[in-house]
Amino acid sequence: MKIGNVELKNKVFLSPMAGVTDLPFRLICKEQNCGLLYTEMINAKALCYDDENTKKMLKIEEAEQPVAVQIFGSEPEFMGRAAEIMNDYPNEILDINMGCPAPKVIKNGDGSALMRNPKLAEEVLKAVVKNSKKPVTLKIRKGWDGEHINAVEIAKIAEASGISALAIHGRTREQYYSGKADWDIISQIKKSISIPVIGNGDIFTVEDSINMLDKTNCDAIMIGRGSQGNPWIFKRINHYMQTGEILPEPTLEEKINTAIKHLGMAVDEHGEYVAVREMRKHIAWYLKGLRNSARVRDEINKIETYEEVVSKLNGYMDDCLTLE
Repeated sequence: MKIGNVELKNKVFLSPMAGVTDLPFRLICKEQNCGLLYTEMINAKALCYDDENTKKMLKIEEAEQPVAVQIFGSEPEFMGRAAEIMNDYPNEILDINMGCPAPKVIKNGDGSALMRNPKLAEEVLKAVVKNSKKPVTLKIRKGWDGEHINAVEIAKIAEASGISALAIHGRTREQYYSGKADWDIISQIKKSISIPVIGNGDIFTVEDSINMLDKTNCDAIMIGRGSQGNPWIFKRINHYMQTGEILPEPTLEEKINTAIKHLGMAVDEHGEYVAVREMRKHIAWYLKGLRNSARVRDEINKIETYEEVVSKLNGYMDDCLTLE
């Protein structure tokens, strides 16, 4: 599969997620054969103002390529300038966020709020495409709410504006992540435009991925919450596509050892104080569904050092294996 001039090895992508898809998590997913990694969303205006914290989020390593950096904003001049700045970064693709439902994002007219103003959305898209030397992609939702479903309209505007591929999450902004994702809207968009369409929403298993591809005819799939604590999903989906065989779920040892490895990478990247706290949610995801995991998760939420977390996880693994 290609997006613009970027050749991709497979069509199973990691969705951009604020507070989740930082460098360590992206590298973990890359090891599991993820075809395209997306950064956390980057505030275009903050980037233009040379904000240090924003620049830290833009650290990209050769080992994770190809990478798409996602920017958000609703002012064409800032979005265009941000695209220009990103020409000097090593990401291969630039993505525009028009899907984030978070109140702090939409209150400024950014994220999914931009879908309510197709004319302004078009100006933003054209400004980014004009100033980027890299392929530009777009991520949208089904619409604002049940009365304002305009994903097909926005998709057509995107194609006409020079966007190279479009990702669609099959929920409205009003739904957030509740209810069921509407895959029919993905199918409608696929029939309406000729650029690659990436389907997103409710992919938690290998079977979900196959069902989405079959039902929507989309060109690629994008996995968000389904990858949390489960980076193996990329490898398992790709293996099924190549062989028709579904690999077994990761073992308890694989889950714990990956959580420990992920923690170590996070400490290297963010420092112990930040990493131990940031990793609490990831560890909870890795432990989800495992025997007696609620207790160890609660204990880890109170721990503040790397060594203690590793000791707690190893102790938990030993206890579980003893009980088998």
